[in-house]
Amino acid sequence: MKTDSSNDHHLPLKGLRVLELGQVLSGPFAGAILSDLGAEVLKIEKCDGGDDARHMGPAFHNGDALNFHLFNRGKKSIALDLKSPTGLAALHALLADTDILIHNLRPGVTQSMGIDGQTLCARYARLIYCEISAFGHQGPMQMRPGYEPLIQAFSGLSSTNGGPDDPPIRIGASVCDQGTGMWAVIGVLSMLEKRRHTHQGGIVNASLLETALVWNGQKSEAFLNQQQLPVRHASGHPNFVPYEAFEALDGPLLICCGNDRLFAKLSTVLGQEQWINDPRFNTNRQRLIHKSALLKELCPLLLAQKRDHWVEVFEGAGVPCSPIFTVPQALENPQVQALALRRSVPGEDFELTGLPLSFDGVRPPILRGAPKLGEHNCDFKL
Repeated sequence: MKTDSSNDHHLPLKGLRVLELGQVLSGPFAGAILSDLGAEVLKIEKCDGGDDARHMGPAFHNGDALNFHLFNRGKKSIALDLKSPTGLAALHALLADTDILIHNLRPGVTQSMGIDGQTLCARYARLIYCEISAFGHQGPMQMRPGYEPLIQAFSGLSSTNGGPDDPPIRIGASVCDQGTGMWAVIGVLSMLEKRRHTHQGGIVNASLLETALVWNGQKSEAFLNQQQLPVRHASGHPNFVPYEAFEALDGPLLICCGNDRLFAKLSTVLGQEQWINDPRFNTNRQRLIHKSALLKELCPLLLAQKRDHWVEVFEGAGVPCSPIFTVPQALENPQVQALALRRSVPGEDFELTGLPLSFDGVRPPILRGAPKLGEHNCDFKL
């Protein structure tokens, strides 16, 4: 029987059961999204140590690392030895009443245990089976495992990050892992809608490499269609000028003139109206050609005043700009605080970052904290 919770009745996925055989990030992130949306997510973990993410970093709470709590909130933990007949039998007992299975196990593991997508979907016709891999479900490298920095490097994503004189740089956030978790959720929700009409489940495939290639799509398309090799612009943009970070007297700020009208406003507020009629600068295409000449005039002007001064002046004139904040500065900002993205964890003395979406103006709550290993075995008499 699917269990219920009294405080998730308003969430859109209430009544769905998800089994997550997830490790570390991409699979668990998909499970966390579905949990926050109201699904009952049963996290199937190995008996010896559980998800490796429990130990990836210093102990934060209940002996588990902070990242484990962030990506496993709201779930129930069931510890099973899937290499044993008893463990597999328990998994099948749960699958009989499951809507979605998500896993990001090492390629070949599910096949060796007889719980691959084709096998389970043939046995459970309504099951939506989502498989997350590193390099994709087909091709010569489909059986190869991978991690975030490896995929960023392999996909070309690292090569387009940073400034023109920098070595290839990993993007700081785990955009491939977490992005793949998002694509997985989009896939299973799409398949749920299809199942509503066909009464049949199916297999959803997602991978870190495909996610990275999509994120880098603008660079790839420019190369494939226009023979333009990617040029690294640091904080800048390949198609707009000025559209990048600049140093003010006491810190950096970003200015984004995405069209000629905005550049005219910038020119006026800086007292440089002559730029508007200068044939080198009066259109964005000309500014792209004469970027270095424009920046030679612009940069000294910005260094003459503090950042807050320029933000006030530019915002007043309608020129898009932003201070470049540190993480603490961003979290302290009134706009960030007004969004109330930090969510309390019931029964705990800490908060976690919630989902970046709301329903009718209400952000989904975190229903419970991350589970202890095997905490819910007894709930399912396993």
